[in-house]
Amino acid sequence: MLKNNAVIFGFEGLSLNENEKSFFKDQNPLGFILFARNIDNPDQVRKLVSDLKDLVGFDCPVLIDQEGGRVARLKPPHWKKSPPMGDFAKIAETDLDAALRATYDNAKIMAAELVDLGINVDCAPVCDLLFEGAHDIVGDRSFGSDVDIVSKLAAKTAQGLIDSGVIPVIKHIPGHGRAKSDSHLELPVVDSPLDDLENTDFAVFKNLANLPAWAMTAHILYTAIDDKQPATLSYKVIDLIRNYIGFDGVLISDDLSMKALQDSFKERAQKSIAAGCDVVLHCNGNMDEMIQVASGVVELSQEAAKRVERSLNILKVA
Repeated sequence: MLKNNAVIFGFEGLSLNENEKSFFKDQNPLGFILFARNIDNPDQVRKLVSDLKDLVGFDCPVLIDQEGGRVARLKPPHWKKSPPMGDFAKIAETDLDAALRATYDNAKIMAAELVDLGINVDCAPVCDLLFEGAHDIVGDRSFGSDVDIVSKLAAKTAQGLIDSGVIPVIKHIPGHGRAKSDSHLELPVVDSPLDDLENTDFAVFKNLANLPAWAMTAHILYTAIDDKQPATLSYKVIDLIRNYIGFDGVLISDDLSMKALQDSFKERAQKSIAAGCDVVLHCNGNMDEMIQVASGVVELSQEAAKRVERSLNILKVA
């Protein structure tokens, strides 16, 4: 049974500095997440990923946001440029079967590049619906506005990743598409009635709930469910994710350093885990913030550890 703490951290540079090494050894996080600041060339990334896994003593989760389009940490000339998900939505307008084949093949190509580097978790696909008048933080990252088409394209993307040995992270559960602001900068508030949410945003994730994937929460306040706490910190929303949507995989928070959250970093971590997140995510590599987050996390619960181990075992079969 995994005994790691329920946190995934980012860090500052192309390699770990001594302070980071000491901190991570002491904190024993479940894993790490990479950003463009951590990436130069394939040999450097391979060594970095190997060093991260050696530090925690197992083939730990190493995450990256490699969606394609404008959200891609691996870029040319060393890695292929992948299209945004919106391009596949356009293909689906006239030929859904072709779109499904294309998105599956694209996911396998992206996954092969990740596996070559030792990266085993991709924070993709975006499963948020596209809504007119919403903030463009989602935009062409979405597979469109049709629940059935988005569900099918997201499932094919996830399957392409899984078949190539990478865990997908469906996001942002239970749906970020209606947000009229960017949760990196402020807390979006969604006032839509529960029936509307269930028939649209939530329906996509319900269709994907049985995938052997992880899921990432949305820092969104859904007033129809909880008018006080955003999803990441809300027991009510996470209960809905588990029992209405039916998702039983690893549930991770979105980045705790985003400005949608206003509590102290210790409280953000404590509240996320108390609400039902299996693991919290802190991305920016700021040591002062990481120390505070670490003070608020605990060891993986037995249920969370089982979920993580189940997902990692799927990779051994792929």
